[in-house]
Amino acid sequence: MGKTETLIPIILFNVFFILFIVGIIIFIREYKLKKKEYNAKLQSQQEEHKRELLSAQIEIQNQTMHHIGREIHDNVGQKLTLASLYTQQLSYENKAPNITQNIENISSIINESLAELRALSKSLTDNRINSLTLNELIADECEKINKTKKCTVCFKTNAKEFELKYDHKTVLYRILQEFIQNSLKHSNCKNITIEMLKTNSKIIFTLKDDGKGFDINHDKKNGIGLRNMKKRAKIIDAEFDLTSSDSGTQITLTIDYNE
Repeated sequence: MGKTETLIPIILFNVFFILFIVGIIIFIREYKLKKKEYNAKLQSQQEEHKRELLSAQIEIQNQTMHHIGREIHDNVGQKLTLASLYTQQLSYENKAPNITQNIENISSIINESLAELRALSKSLTDNRINSLTLNELIADECEKINKTKKCTVCFKTNAKEFELKYDHKTVLYRILQEFIQNSLKHSNCKNITIEMLKTNSKIIFTLKDDGKGFDINHDKKNGIGLRNMKKRAKIIDAEFDLTSSDSGTQITLTIDYNE
């Protein structure tokens, strides 16, 4: 009996000790899981906050451009129109050949500036992104670049009729414009290809030029443009893939899409 009485406390102590260790292990495991869940939730909230900030920046940009466009049209444009009328009146009243020629030259410069300002004002204030489909916006941009004859821009798509949310459409259109401008300025390309493929669940948007390419890790000239494109892609949760070599540069955006 003595041995039995001695063994029972030892066994109970060992059982409680094992349960205590198991409890600690479970507690640590649960703590790690909770911490992981908390960190994941915090990261998700931070990413959502960043997306909201970037979306707000785009909206502010659009509002600022509209304001600038109206100022150009209503203020600067009106003053230049008045100056043009004054120079025309001076040219009509003055009979000295040299002065008349100078006045006409000034009038011509003012009228050219007016035409450029009106075009700029229209581009800033028009609501094309809201009123046109993405296909129409891209086709219009291609036509505009092709008219300059600096390079040939080709657009291919299997998505004939579909509609995107305003944010998605704005982001894709701005990335397209940024890519084309970078290609024209830095790559010495002859051709730019724009391709948009639509499946049941995704849109694959590919921009490619046949220029000289660049080092994507060290090229400073393209740094700001690339950062802008990446930031915009993040707003709509698009996968952003960039490749560049001496045969050209390609950007591919993959976006989840449900009809």
